[in-house]
This record gives sequence, C-alpha cells and structure tokens, in this order.
Amino acid sequence: MPDLPSPQDASEAALFSECWDAVLSYADLCTAGSSAAAELAREAFAEGIRELRAAESGAVRGTGRRSSRLPRVPLLLTAVRSTAAAWEKEGQGHKLDPGLRLWLHSDEAARYTAPPLERPIALRGLRDLQQADAELLWLAEAEALPLALVARRLGLDPATTADELAQVSRLFRDRCHRNHLDSPMDAECRSYARLLDAVTRSPAADTPEDLSRHLATCRQCAEAAACLRLHGGTLPGALAGGVIGWGGLAYLERRRRAAEVRLGAGHPDGPDADHDDPAGGRDRKARVVRHGPMAAAVVVSLLALAVSLMPFGESGDSGTTVPDNDRGGPVAAPAPSLPPVGTAPSGSAGADPSEPSTPGAPPSSAAPPSRTADPTPEPDPEPQGTSSGTAATPGDGDSARAACLVDYDVLNQWPEGYQAAVTVTTRHALDGWRVAFTLPEGHRVTHMWDASVHQTGTRVTATAADYNARVTADGRLAFGFVTARQGTDTQASDLTLNGRACAVA
Repeated sequence: MPDLPSPQDASEAALFSECWDAVLSYADLCTAGSSAAAELAREAFAEGIRELRAAESGAVRGTGRRSSRLPRVPLLLTAVRSTAAAWEKEGQGHKLDPGLRLWLHSDEAARYTAPPLERPIALRGLRDLQQADAELLWLAEAEALPLALVARRLGLDPATTADELAQVSRLFRDRCHRNHLDSPMDAECRSYARLLDAVTRSPAADTPEDLSRHLATCRQCAEAAACLRLHGGTLPGALAGGVIGWGGLAYLERRRRAAEVRLGAGHPDGPDADHDDPAGGRDRKARVVRHGPMAAAVVVSLLALAVSLMPFGESGDSGTTVPDNDRGGPVAAPAPSLPPVGTAPSGSAGADPSEPSTPGAPPSSAAPPSRTADPTPEPDPEPQGTSSGTAATPGDGDSARAACLVDYDVLNQWPEGYQAAVTVTTRHALDGWRVAFTLPEGHRVTHMWDASVHQTGTRVTATAADYNARVTADGRLAFGFVTARQGTDTQASDLTLNGRACAVA
C-alpha cells in the first residue's frame, strides 16, 4: 500500500485537507471494514493526486476549451472506484463490499470504460465544462457546500456566486442535452428527445403520459431527464450517479450530513467549522467577514505547516484501523485532516477505547458483522453502496419491536411532482427485498433508482437490484424515486418490507 504523497506547497496542502475526507467517505462505502477502507482510501488518494499533478503540469491536455479532466473531488472518487476494480482483479475482492463486487462485473460498471458516446450523460457533460465551472457545480451540488464557502475555496466573489452557479447549471444542461442527442439510441428514444428537452425546461410544464411511461422504462432517457431538469432537484443525484456510479446516492447523503455536521445541523447559516467566519447558505447576498481573506491565508499557512510537521508513526499493518464509526452516518469531522504520511490512520483494532484518538483523524466505520440467515425469509438491502453493519437502531415502544423502521424523506418538490428517498432499517439479515407503500390518489412513480418499480393503482412496490439485494442484520437499505402528482400531498403510507409492516421513524 503506497504512502500518501507529501504536499508540494501550501495550496496543495489545503487541497489534501479538503479532499481526503471525501475519499475516505466513499472508500468506506466500498469496503467491508474500516481497515480496508483506510487502505483503499490511501491507495486511491495517492493515485488520484498523481493524476491531478500530471494534468496540472500539462502532461495531460484537452482540446480547445474542453476540460482535460474531472474536477478534483470526483477525479479522486473515480480513483477509489478504479482502485477497487483493480483489487477485484488482483484477488483482493474479499476486502470490498459484496454489492460493489457484483456491480463491478455488471453491464452498468462497463459503461464507465465504454467508448465515450456510451458513457453516462452526466459524466460527459461535466467533462465538457471548463475546469473552474465544473469545480463550482460539483462543490455546490454534489458536496452540498454553502455558496459562501464554495466562493472562498474557488476565489469567487460571494455576491455573484449564485448567479455564476445558475449560469454554469444551464451550461451543464446544454452540454448534457447535446450529449444525449449524440448518444446511440433507438427510434423510440430519439422520437422523445425533443419533447424531453421542452418539458424539462420549464417547472410549470406538464409531462405527457406517454413520455412518463417511457421514462419509467428507459434508463438512458431517465438519466437525461435528471440532468436536464434543473428545477426538479435531481441534479445532485444525476451528478453522483453519472460520475461516481456505484454508491453515488449513498455518498450524496453522507456528504449532506457531513455538511450539516460542519455547519451545525438545522442551521444553514451556522458557522463553518473550517473557518471562523459565518458561512451563509445559498443566499446570493451572503457576506464575507471583513478579515476573511487574511484569515483564509492564515488557515492555508497553518495547514501547510501542520502537514509538513506531522510526525511519522510506526508502520501500521493490515490490522490498523481508523476509529469506529457508524457506516450509515457521515464520515466527516468538523475539521478533517490527513493521517500522518506513511502511516495508517490512528486507532487500531486492539486499542484501548479509553485512549483519546488523534485529533482530526478521519473517521471510518467498523467492519460489518457477518451475514446470518434470516429465521423467516425476508429480503431487504440499502442503497447502492450502503451495506451497513451498524445501522440506526429503532427507538422505543412499537419501533423497537418492529421488524423494520422506515425513514421516508421528501427531498425536493415542484408543482407537478417531487423527489423522495426511502431508507429502511431491518432487524434481520436479508438476501433480497421488496418495499411496498401507498401513494396518494393520482400520484405516479416516473423514475426509481437502486430498485425496480411496479405500480398498481396507488400501491407501489420497489424490488432490490442485483447489486444491493443483501443487507446485514440491523443494516439499512435505501432507494429513491421521482413522482408525478396531482394535488400537494407527498406522503406515503402503509409501508411494508417483504409483507411485514414497518414502523415509521
């Protein structure tokens, strides 16, 4: 396992600090334990940084105004995925999450190495943007950072960052529309291409019935719709799914929770833990404190000094692990930092739990318990990449006695529809699952990810995909969907897992 590269300057030291937590978060999703997560993260981080340096030194060039590479964070995340694929080929697949191993051998994984025109539309669209625009779009949408913080990281004017993001989003939409038209597609898809473009341009436009049916059965057009509908709140999922692939939605949820940890849950205008000045939400009038530039310079200098003075620890073996953490929670500390160069993250399997961990060490998760057969057959996994061994425990009373606990969350909504996410915590290990629920009258699921959908009247059944059918005892499964609606109600009722009623969180 390679050591982490040493920062070349203060700017790169700040980059390391910003990106490491994201890399470790995704590596934790991809592996079967905290030790493997740390190993995968370090190997992928080193490979990604080498690629970044080569691109920035001019060794890798694009053509014209096209970006020569992905933005920094998604480039490092794809390095995690490609390193995991290399592990699978080299006989180290036992260290990976079983769902990821299935996905790596699927047609879905093959899309990311297919000829350019056959790759996901969001991936191609992001690459088509200029580097600064792609960085802005990813940090604001996928990493869920407040615009004031994004402006500081990218050196933008906070007063105009919201307008710039809106312009970049429209540019990304234009690139994705062009890429969709360039993609190989059958006659039916091509017949809907212009209609799809028109319907997704306006939040007030109604989706025709025939187009809705087509989107429910055609993944390629559904992915295009998610990229083209800027007002529907589907852009973060489109970016993560198209660029990262397996575990994209689970990664988004972790980054959203991590952002809440840094800012203070429920306080979008709360202080940013990486800086002492307030970080506003997505308000274009967000203010930067008077001494912000000086404070930022001091922070960058301190980061560079800290990295250069980090003590070398003893060489860790494969048993060295990062501190245990709930795999379902955010893998982020208020001020994430890298482990010492040449060592694994602090904390080992045999460490005394009373000993304080190294401040700022990036948390990970404990290895999940072995899967056991369910005494009463009952399928149920979590979202792609979230096979968690230590999921949230149901509460008191009925929730504690229920075989499953459901968290139903409406993420975004617009006049004619909404986007929802369903997370189910199961008490028993599962090898396949079906989650059923009832929607209000007149509601119709038009697109679902991480599960296949069947709807009869108002009753909807979500069935596990091949790559996420298994869930450990006390683990979680999740999926999301977009619904066309009549009226304003967005709530689902009568949720069941494999026929068993679930308590609602």
